[in-house]
Amino acid sequence: MNVGKIQESVLRRSVFRQLKTKREEVLCGAGPGEDCAILSFPPGEELLVSSAASVRTGRDAALYGIHTAVNNLAACGGRPAAVWLTVLLPPEAEEEELRALMMQAEHVCAGLNIQIAGGHTEVTSAVNRTALSVTAVGSAPPGQAIRTSGLHPGAELVVTKWIGLEGTTMAAKEKEQELLTRFPAYLVEEAKGFDQYLSVLPEASAALTSDAVKDAICAMTDVSEGGIFGAFWKMGESSGIGLEIDLKKIPIRQETVEICNHLDLNPYELISGGSLLIAADDGYALAESLEKVGIPAAVVGRATAGNDRIVLNGEEKRFLGPVRTDEIHKLI
Repeated sequence: MNVGKIQESVLRRSVFRQLKTKREEVLCGAGPGEDCAILSFPPGEELLVSSAASVRTGRDAALYGIHTAVNNLAACGGRPAAVWLTVLLPPEAEEEELRALMMQAEHVCAGLNIQIAGGHTEVTSAVNRTALSVTAVGSAPPGQAIRTSGLHPGAELVVTKWIGLEGTTMAAKEKEQELLTRFPAYLVEEAKGFDQYLSVLPEASAALTSDAVKDAICAMTDVSEGGIFGAFWKMGESSGIGLEIDLKKIPIRQETVEICNHLDLNPYELISGGSLLIAADDGYALAESLEKVGIPAAVVGRATAGNDRIVLNGEEKRFLGPVRTDEIHKLI
């Protein structure tokens, strides 16, 4: 395609025509000539905004980028309503790639009941593969937004579903042929299908609407870049307190273990979209309430006074530090 802003004819057939999901909060959304969306939320609600970037190969940039931005909102206690997409394509990209990306973006948003309210699409020599920036907007009742930094000593840490879901599905897709020489096809297919678990909206909503536990929740964060170790460090560091984690209690799928062992990846530092880290005064009550609505959850540790962040593995003890580079970058 030609360098510069995408032509209106291409926008109409390959972008706007793919957008079907509508939300009542979006009074004016994406369309020809519209450079600004207009949203309306219930009086008194607080506005939440989050952004994420994705440079994954092909149309999967939409799958990962949208889930990341929306999960950030969910982990803050927000109800997402709309996203804006900025798509940068290299000059060698074909229009079909743009159309496929927008079709996947609409499919993901339809599944989350979120409207694509606008954005920008451009061909530029500044990138050598498709890059996507996602901005998500939603709302939360006054004073009910949850911060990552709300952790206090004595709170228990709960991990939902399993760690490494996003990294496992990415690895299974990127290295499918190599993995098929080592593992049965059903295992690789199961791992590729982990992308069905990437949203944390269900567990965030369930946790924050449960009368039994919602008032006991003090901090949340989605487990994304840097994996579960990165999420532990972020929550502990932002709150300025210590942690004690039991490694053996962290939930992980066998497919993730097998694939990470084969590809020499550390699953605890692997991008883990689809998992939510929640701190609550009674973690076991929270885990039980989530299990009742079909969401796997496990108590994996607790917050402590001081600054030491410790991971226990039986008799072995190690000190947690910041994750500098996510393990997925070894593959992508």
